[in-house]
Amino acid sequence: MDMHVHFGQEYQSKAQAPIKVEREMQAILATQHAYVTFKSGFTTVRQVGDSGLVAISLRDAINSGKLAGPRIFAAGKTIATTGGHADPTNGKALDDYDYPVPEQGVVNGPYEVYAAVRQRYKDGADGIKITVTGGVLSVAKSGQNPQFTQEEVDAVVSAAKDYGMWVAVHAHGAEGMKRAIKAGVDSIEHGTFMDLEAMDLMIENGTYYVPTISAGEFVAEKSKIDNFFPEIVRPKAASVGPQISDTFRKAYEKGVKIAFGTDAGVQKHGTNWKEFVYMVENGMPAMKAIQSATMETAKLLRIEDKLGSIESGSLQI
Repeated sequence: MDMHVHFGQEYQSKAQAPIKVEREMQAILATQHAYVTFKSGFTTVRQVGDSGLVAISLRDAINSGKLAGPRIFAAGKTIATTGGHADPTNGKALDDYDYPVPEQGVVNGPYEVYAAVRQRYKDGADGIKITVTGGVLSVAKSGQNPQFTQEEVDAVVSAAKDYGMWVAVHAHGAEGMKRAIKAGVDSIEHGTFMDLEAMDLMIENGTYYVPTISAGEFVAEKSKIDNFFPEIVRPKAASVGPQISDTFRKAYEKGVKIAFGTDAGVQKHGTNWKEFVYMVENGMPAMKAIQSATMETAKLLRIEDKLGSIESGSLQI
């Protein structure tokens, strides 16, 4: 099981990438990427953010037998604050867009947070994805700054809990992570600059860490290529790969709960298996790495009574 995928995308260099990918094309790509992932041996994934209802529709099509692919647990559209990592208007001229609203995934204050979470419940999402810090690939200088207040992330968790939804949190910087962990989120994604205080909080609260080492390795390698990334992205990409590996080693040694996740869609779909290699290279025993993609991922999804182990009554795959 892979707890961090984006089926509607696959990162291309700045020179190759189209100016805009229409939602219809994203749906076609998502169908292809889901099938490739399934054929590579991953039977369950958590889709943590897309640009609309693509993942939810794909999940339903697979569940009804219309398409072949893995089980999908979908977050729907990611929630960000204005100018945050998942604000779709970042880098655009003011004349080119209307200010996005909570239903579109941009919130400011607890009231708008509740509106956004409830919209995702209405859309049919299984969980919620928020971006509490800056990111690597967004058109912004900082990848670490906190982007949700404590009150805002508290509201996310409270609203999600009302509807029985999990909360996955994109976070590179330590302060944003700590706010999210204190609020009671289910998982921290990436966790690049996680400090020891954040690790202690995760252990205390039972928060899962989804490391996505594969994505870190990919962006660090591509940062060496001229014009692959926009110039504002390149230094962030160069720093993340080595740091994610170092953080993973420390978190595992500290005893933080770890669930397998790759961020496929940054790197190519179907190469999810590479995460096992990186985990073992960075100190996790092979059996623990396997368990991180079976038993631990099932617990994170709250389906350990059905998946994640080979025993009587389990679906087993």
